[in-house]
Amino acid sequence: MKRFIPLCAAVLASLTSYAQKPFQTGNQHWADSVFARLTLDEKIGQLMMPRANFTNQAYDQEKLKGWVRDYKVGGLVWFANQPTRQTAMINELQAISAVPMMMGEDLEWGLTMRLDSAVRYPYALTLGAIRQNDDWFYRMGKQIGEQCRRAGIHINYAPVADVNNNPNNPVIGFRSFGENREEVLRKAKAYMRGMQDAGLITSAKHFPGHGDTDVDSHADLPVINHSRTRLDSLELYPFRELIKHGLNGVMIAHLSIPALDPTPNQASTLSRPIVTDLLRKQMGFEGLIFTDAMEMQGVAKHYPPGVAGVKALLAGNDVLETFTDVPVMFQAIKKALVSGEISQADLDDKVHRILRAKAWLGLDKYQAAPLTNLLQDLNKPTAEALSRRMSEASLTVLKNENGTLPIKNLATAKVAAISVGTPAQGPVKPTAFQSMLMNYLPVDTFQVDIKSSAQQLQAIKDKLAEYDLVVVALHSPFLRSANAWPEANLKLAQSFVGLPNAAYLFFGNPYVLNKLPGIEKSKALVVTYQETTVMQELAAQLVGGGIGANGQLPVTVNQEFKFGNGLRVEPLGRFKYGVPELAGIDSKILNTKLDSIVNQGLQEKAYPGASVVVAKNGMVIFKKAYGTQTYESKQPVRETDLYDLASVTKVSTSILALMRLQDEGKFRLDMTLGEFFPKWKNSNKGKLKMIDILTHQSGLKAWIPFWMTARDSTRESGWKPRTFSNEQSRRYPIAIADHLFLHRRYRRELMRQIEESPVNPKQGYVYSDLSYYLYPQIVEKITGEKWEDYLKNTFYRPMGATTLTYNPRELYALDRIVPTEYDSLFRKELIHGRVHDEGATLMGGISGHAGLFGDANDLAKLYQMYLNGGIYGNQRFISEKTIKQWSSYPFPVEINSRRGIGFDKPDRNKPGLSGPPSASAESFGHSGFTGTFVWVEPKEKMLYIFLANRVYPTRNNSKISKLNTRTQFGEMIYEAIRKSNVPGF
Repeated sequence: MKRFIPLCAAVLASLTSYAQKPFQTGNQHWADSVFARLTLDEKIGQLMMPRANFTNQAYDQEKLKGWVRDYKVGGLVWFANQPTRQTAMINELQAISAVPMMMGEDLEWGLTMRLDSAVRYPYALTLGAIRQNDDWFYRMGKQIGEQCRRAGIHINYAPVADVNNNPNNPVIGFRSFGENREEVLRKAKAYMRGMQDAGLITSAKHFPGHGDTDVDSHADLPVINHSRTRLDSLELYPFRELIKHGLNGVMIAHLSIPALDPTPNQASTLSRPIVTDLLRKQMGFEGLIFTDAMEMQGVAKHYPPGVAGVKALLAGNDVLETFTDVPVMFQAIKKALVSGEISQADLDDKVHRILRAKAWLGLDKYQAAPLTNLLQDLNKPTAEALSRRMSEASLTVLKNENGTLPIKNLATAKVAAISVGTPAQGPVKPTAFQSMLMNYLPVDTFQVDIKSSAQQLQAIKDKLAEYDLVVVALHSPFLRSANAWPEANLKLAQSFVGLPNAAYLFFGNPYVLNKLPGIEKSKALVVTYQETTVMQELAAQLVGGGIGANGQLPVTVNQEFKFGNGLRVEPLGRFKYGVPELAGIDSKILNTKLDSIVNQGLQEKAYPGASVVVAKNGMVIFKKAYGTQTYESKQPVRETDLYDLASVTKVSTSILALMRLQDEGKFRLDMTLGEFFPKWKNSNKGKLKMIDILTHQSGLKAWIPFWMTARDSTRESGWKPRTFSNEQSRRYPIAIADHLFLHRRYRRELMRQIEESPVNPKQGYVYSDLSYYLYPQIVEKITGEKWEDYLKNTFYRPMGATTLTYNPRELYALDRIVPTEYDSLFRKELIHGRVHDEGATLMGGISGHAGLFGDANDLAKLYQMYLNGGIYGNQRFISEKTIKQWSSYPFPVEINSRRGIGFDKPDRNKPGLSGPPSASAESFGHSGFTGTFVWVEPKEKMLYIFLANRVYPTRNNSKISKLNTRTQFGEMIYEAIRKSNVPGF
């Protein structure tokens, strides 16, 4: 926050006080000296910026070189391609140009508008939904400006300053910030200032205002029949105010505006009353004036290229842009100069202005843009973070009946998510929206598109009636205008409007809502304005309660949905999912370091695969799966795969339950074991205090090899009577392996062995599993509820942590459960979907010390609850006082150097032994024998989960410990936090 405040102050000062005239700085001597040596032909060339290429087509290198060499063109306008190819071509052409050229490109929402492999910022209409935050718009402009200059681009034909108040506008629409002139100005001004402060020439468009047309000027000449009074008050307003704040470029639209120039079929581009009299003289604009593309039919339909070019220059434009017949344009301009139709003084004035602009750009010291690391520089994580943050702020909730969103009760909600309008060809994979929503709760997913049959659609609708909530995602690939939707797509969307118990997410142009009658009656309606992957993920986070919504509709759709509508929705305190920069961490540092640690373990064969999660400030900032489930398998580990958590079970079940019972006054740390097991009162365990047991210093034996005590080598079966059978039956119901079943009463024998085991009160700290066999019984006695039911009903389901379960093969397909060890001694098979720990398997897979399975994301929810002081999803599970007590050191270092109550902590004698070396005294966690690890760091509001099956194929593999993989993974997080210097968002 300390870094953020001065930045905002500087930005606000820049936005409010800036009014410098365009191009006042720069090497004016250079501009004058270049002008003095230019020939007439070279001066003509400076006025031309022809089209460099057609979208995604190869460059005609010889033609471009000929234009530069023979016609001395002053610049080029670039269209869709790959960044490295484009920049390489720019460098090659600049190298043969006597005067450095200005390179221009239409990059309204960033380089991704024309180039692949670049950061995608939201569309202007999307940004129009954001409530007051000029700093973000400024920073977006600054980032785009820096990206442009890095790629060799000097002019961005942006911002769009059109006030879009015509729902049928086929060319502006989503490219405008909206229908309100003040909002359009405010956002365009901040965006402009950011770009210009990055050394970019901007070109506000489309003067005098293209927002109220229903004709595309690419195809014809639109006519605007408003009065001068109306134009002054609305269309011209943003341009007038931008000029006052230092705008350095304007693009003229191809419009017929009788109130400004009554000449029939006269495009504003060719109108001296509009370009010179209005813009240059009345409005006092002193920057560069660019034509819109001279090949567009709005101008080309009525005049041949050369004639149109001459007329545009006579009208007052400085630069003719985007045309292909350079020789014709050149000859027409030269002919007009020779004949006196264009005066020498007018030509010189334009060329002087262009050269001053080039000096301001620093082209007097031109250097080629390096190709090395170009893509990395164009994709800085801070830019992605800002784009995400602005996208999130735009989410607009137009309806939310009875607080339908976010989903409140994850424990009982039966939810379906259907995506309407997405291609459903081939194997159907969940959409980005559906995949993200499944991070919050189990969701049944459906997809339909225009190829779905009527029978298929009806069958899905019938099925949807079974759900408490149906989240309908309406996808729209047609953004420009509501009228752009083909009839088939519109009918498909309309057919899913009006479903009972439905919440709608509309990923498209909000004007389309007017074509979806009945949608205003939905339980909830969210508009995201576009359907990028990021927008789909954010919408899902809104539904899941990870983020809120604060956007406002930037346009009026109809009487039901008007400009400014937008309900404020608060998040429910569940996980957000974002990039590290949103938590103040440099993702390049974090990702590189974490990948290196995990990949080293893979290379050293410390484990075949792993799944990890890192969360900071309540946000999952790193979530990734590595490797394969086994060394031989081709099945890659997925983020949703379940791992055997081993001893992490202790702090995820037993400690969890006991803390809750302490809060309820049903359990105390000063109680003795004899109070829970009366027949043990007079035994060697009767007076053992729970706090000593839970800190592993009560004298209990470390462990008992129960399965080995059941062996009898004198018997053919190899087992003692009433222990195991190779066939399942009523007497032997408990499956230990595919062909090994446990006697129904053997657990009594197990308890007897625990009861009779020795106690050594003088042994000091010895890590023991034995008490954890008892906690399920203790909890069941206190609560009257079965152990697993208690855990799931009280904790896991309300958190949405539904993969946390015992005996997962009863609920999940085996390919989603990661195998552990091949047990050649006891179970004689690969342990897959059953607990690895022998003692826990004798408990039917359900114990307080081992047996819990889960995926990394769900496990992280539980530990976020601990980190939050007992709260997750705005629901309190445990008191903050209790968590702090149990996660602290209860004893001096000389008595117990590393244990909290149940939790492991940094060893005070040997830093780095039990936790990351940089871990604070407040931190806590636990490790698991199978290769698992959890760690919570309150000081940094951080946690991480590390799940691996290091015991595959054998437990004798100890490389994960020798490499310190799990604690070093955490140490890299601490290091990334220390080294990062990311501005706030």
